Amino acid sequence: MEAHDVGTYVVHTGTDVYGPGKVIGTDGDWRRVRFVYFVASVAVGDLRAASAREEEEVCAWLMEKAARHGGNW
Repeated sequence: MEAHDVGTYVVHTGTDVYGPGKVIGTDGDWRRVRFVYFVASVAVGDLRAASAREEEEVCAWLMEKAARHGGNW
């Protein structure tokens, strides 16, 4: 099982409704993930590493949000 530490780009294994995301926090076997459409707490076993394309999608989304709203997304 992958650790999916803070800063890792991930995808939920059971649904694509969240879009890809970035781990923003950890708590034992749970990860707080800023998905493109939601922020959610997800069990480590329900996540997989994002593909290069999915990682690019999250990075572009985060840069757009930072440019529009400022701050650290």
